[in-house]
Amino acid sequence: MTPVSKTLYILWRACPNNAWLRLHKPEIYFAKPPSEYDQSILDVGVDVELAGRRLFEGGTLVVGESPAAKTCELLGQQTPIVFQAAFEHDQLSAFVDVLRYDRSTCKYAVFEIKASTKSNPEHLYDVAFQVSLLRRCGLKVGRAYLLHLNANFRRNGPIPVEQLFETIDLTDQIAQRADEIEREIESARDYLLGATEPKGPCPCIYKGRANHCTTFGYSNPAIPPYGVHDLAHIGSSPKKLKELVDAGIFSLTDVPSGFPLTPAQKAQIQVHRNGEPIIQERAIARDLGELAFPLHFIDYETFAPPVPLFDGYGPYEPIPLEYSLHVIGAPGEEPANRKFLHTEVTDPTEAFVRSLTEHVAPFGSVLVWNKSFESSVNDLIARRLPQLRDYFAEFNDRMYDLKDIFAKQYFVDRHFRGSTSIKSVLPVLAPHLSYKNLAIQDGTAASNAWGELLSNALTGAEARILRNQLAEYCALDSYGMVAIWSALGKVSGG
Repeated sequence: MTPVSKTLYILWRACPNNAWLRLHKPEIYFAKPPSEYDQSILDVGVDVELAGRRLFEGGTLVVGESPAAKTCELLGQQTPIVFQAAFEHDQLSAFVDVLRYDRSTCKYAVFEIKASTKSNPEHLYDVAFQVSLLRRCGLKVGRAYLLHLNANFRRNGPIPVEQLFETIDLTDQIAQRADEIEREIESARDYLLGATEPKGPCPCIYKGRANHCTTFGYSNPAIPPYGVHDLAHIGSSPKKLKELVDAGIFSLTDVPSGFPLTPAQKAQIQVHRNGEPIIQERAIARDLGELAFPLHFIDYETFAPPVPLFDGYGPYEPIPLEYSLHVIGAPGEEPANRKFLHTEVTDPTEAFVRSLTEHVAPFGSVLVWNKSFESSVNDLIARRLPQLRDYFAEFNDRMYDLKDIFAKQYFVDRHFRGSTSIKSVLPVLAPHLSYKNLAIQDGTAASNAWGELLSNALTGAEARILRNQLAEYCALDSYGMVAIWSALGKVSGG
């Protein structure tokens, strides 16, 4: 029988039903291919692990069709450092990122490499599972460590890998909770290896839609595809969601009128029930009336690698690789498009700024969707180029977040389904525009595409196609804002 892996154990802790289905009914678990975002998370983990191995000189990587047997061979030779050591015992299995042998104590140190910039409770159980399994296999384990990226690191020339990572000793924490964790591992193994499929709703029924497990629909067939789990920010109110679920209330139409809800949640239910949008014309007209021409509708695209590519950057700090700008100089004018796309393996910051200062006037409003993102990118640029600090401070002051119209409930439509994403709003206010026909349809895909360009693995023709696809996606983001602004002006009498 397939053993219970460390991955399954961690999955079990989040949702036992989901983990059981992955092991016994993979055709259900993997029915939907991983999203671009999910795949990017996996790829990032590999990149960071490779970087982390540089901390351990002379390590031997376990390869081949029988990794457990190869690991046993290396351990028998007292190999000092082993990467991806494989263990299987008591119907449990795991790969250890780094296993270091100390001949003076005859003990092994365990190192788990994570792509995050901080530790979280899940990491403790991840490492504890490995320690437990190694001891079951008869190994003496000394210390157990977590390595994660150093959030305070900034690149300046060649990367000193010892500064790129932080090392956290989890040995004492694992020891303090050893009995509890051992019992939990036993419970997970018995549950997952059981032949009887778990019935009833899975624990994710008490979580908001964004945190549902892969097999939620299968385990909870009575839950509608759109309902109380989709209420705006309901995942941040677990007690409120639990009260609805325990009362058997899953449809938005069944939520009692006196149930405590936020204004956004009340509006979401109202438009769902009566089908009529909420439009506060005066509030919309007031906000739009405060905008000053020329209007600059701009969207940034960035690439945020875990290991900084260029000087001045830290882990996951966004590199400004592209923008699309639509400018309306005066009322009644057609928008003019300007764009920037950097595709060289060099820091694009200075070229990005030169283009930006050339095409964005020093006056007029700057319209974005999700102001916190563009303004944070500007702040990071200003940190790297301090001579532009005043420029970007003034730039940010002129920013208006078009999303605010929808976040403040001035315009609510049932088709938004509680979301204020431009991809939810655009089909309602500008149905003639769509992301569905684009090769690149979201920011993650755009970021991954730029990563492909940097890899130099593409032919000239392939690179040109990808550059065009990036430009098309970014242009729709900025032009989509123009279309939404125009539609809002019409409904508000502007």
